Amino acid sequence: MTSIMGHPAGGEGIGYSFSQPTAANVKQHGFYPYTDNGGSTLGITGSDFAILAGDTRSTSGYNINSRMVPKVFKIGGEDETGEGAQIVLSVVGFAADGDALRERLDAMVKMYKYKHGKPMSVSACAQRLSTILYEKRFFPYYVHAILGGLDEEGKGALYSYDPVGSYEREQCRAAGAAASLIMPFLDNQVNFKNQYIPGSGEGHALEAKKAEPLPQATVEALVRDAFSSAVERHIEVGDHLQVMIITRAGIQEVFHPLKKD
Repeated sequence: MTSIMGHPAGGEGIGYSFSQPTAANVKQHGFYPYTDNGGSTLGITGSDFAILAGDTRSTSGYNINSRMVPKVFKIGGEDETGEGAQIVLSVVGFAADGDALRERLDAMVKMYKYKHGKPMSVSACAQRLSTILYEKRFFPYYVHAILGGLDEEGKGALYSYDPVGSYEREQCRAAGAAASLIMPFLDNQVNFKNQYIPGSGEGHALEAKKAEPLPQATVEALVRDAFSSAVERHIEVGDHLQVMIITRAGIQEVFHPLKKD
């Protein structure tokens, strides 16, 4: 007869219990598939254009992997250069997941054009991107995506996403390592939050300034200012600024230098 603690009656032999280890030197092995490769992106829309931008620095902790890793891509182009594309995608976070997501969306947009004989609209592409992200919700793409283009009326359209596919159309959005630095700046300068009409009153009687689409030249200057400020305060952002401007005439890509320290 065995006792409650697992020792045989009479005290002979060694029994087992929940209070005693059953094996020595037990090791637990873990696997974490993600890493954050730093960098930041942003998007701003206007009445007839959309601008997406991102820096080109790739990091792992305090190490710089590369100073030229673009985070903004043309979607649905005819060749490797993206000629003929009308939609732009920016991805920031885990670079490998960003590349996989971009390649999958690009293939689907090209397949749509081949099957239907016309390019996919930016609103349809936004919905398709949401579906792609949601399909991977149990092992999500570790990225913050922003999609931009022109809608059916020719107005700038910008869609921001979380890693599992929830999205919304916005006038401006920042993502990535320096998002907490850039987004308050965009809220004030693009969405006109905390801006009031001078002389309209005092205290709470002040009349808020109404948000209106900004001219393209003003937005381009704001993009450069946002990143110039971010690199002063964040080590994971820098090297070069990649800007893509989407208009009816096509997509223009421009690079500007940033701090490299």
